[in-house]
Amino acid sequence: MAGGRRSVPGAAAADPERIERGRRLFAQDCRFVTGAATLAGIPEGDVPEVAFAGRSNVGKSSLLNALTTRHGLAKVSRTPGRTRQINFFALANKLMLVDLPGYGYAKAGKSEIAAWNRLLANYLKGRARLRRVCLLIDARLGPADSDRLLMKKLDHLGVSYQVVLTKSDKVTGAALDSLLVRLAEELGGFAAAHPEVIVTSARERRGLSELRAALADLAN
Repeated sequence: MAGGRRSVPGAAAADPERIERGRRLFAQDCRFVTGAATLAGIPEGDVPEVAFAGRSNVGKSSLLNALTTRHGLAKVSRTPGRTRQINFFALANKLMLVDLPGYGYAKAGKSEIAAWNRLLANYLKGRARLRRVCLLIDARLGPADSDRLLMKKLDHLGVSYQVVLTKSDKVTGAALDSLLVRLAEELGGFAAAHPEVIVTSARERRGLSELRAALADLAN
């Protein structure tokens, strides 16, 4: 299959109008609002939110920078687990992009991991403006137990989420197709999972138009 979009059964292809709407939205101003290390630091607001979650070193910051075409908007670190707060970015006052702390980094201290998990759970619980969580999964590795735990939590909370594969430039087409088949089967068991998987590569800018289109559908 060619292109950045590879869909599980039931997914609808992005039409040119949606692609253009996404392009226009992400061409507008995007700015850092705040970083919240505690629930009290999470900002109020009245625009829809889309959160980006995933294991440490999955490429969340690189994907955010590529989506917004703003180098350095989200800090990219060579040290896994460096993001220790929830970072909020306002996109044209129409959508809030939320960078959640990475999880699954074993070298982080137990108390630190527990604090991250509490912050993540408190943010997800009852966040009325949260329209979707983009669950980023490394295409080379596939879903891990830590990803599945989050999927179960989102299912329990009734929070819609969509799997976005990252680093697809580092896997072969056959391996990617095999992963997508496995994901289709696994996601079918989760009520809150969006039926479409979007394949991306920040390095090769693959799948960015499709992801922008999907997120523009959720904006004001």
